Amino acid sequence: MDAFGVACVEEYPVAKLKARQQSFVDPDRGPLLSARFVVCLVLMLVGIAWIVFYYTAVRVPPGEPATGSPKFMADMGDWNYAIGFGLFFLGLLLSAHPSTPLGRGRGVVVGMLSCFLLGLAWICTFYVVSGDQLPHVPVFNDLGQWNLVVGIAFMAVGFSFATRWE
Repeated sequence: MDAFGVACVEEYPVAKLKARQQSFVDPDRGPLLSARFVVCLVLMLVGIAWIVFYYTAVRVPPGEPATGSPKFMADMGDWNYAIGFGLFFLGLLLSAHPSTPLGRGRGVVVGMLSCFLLGLAWICTFYVVSGDQLPHVPVFNDLGQWNLVVGIAFMAVGFSFATRWE
């Protein structure tokens, strides 16, 4: 009881609760796991899964008729790569927003440098294996010269992170 006869409530559990909430919500920046960030992760994972599923289950070697299943994916052919990489890059672009962990603070630098280095590595890998070894490297063998577009797209997404750098 205090001086006015009102019962005091112990503040320790409330302070502990606030400390726990601080780990998931930053008052200056917002939640660490926002809905936008979850959507970004889902888009990137679906893009990767689309490419992997097409390459391993649907794709047929060049020169043979499209007999893979599901039929709609087999009929689209190389457009499956455009869909998969498009979803992946869209997820990366959306993750550059300040409401996601990659769109603020150190995340911007991590996202920017990662995209730049992945793009550079993609292009360098394509040029190193572009000789006789290209038919043996998955995904690279189907894309051919479009590998350059994929590498440059990684770098373009890196520039979208660079615009958020403070």
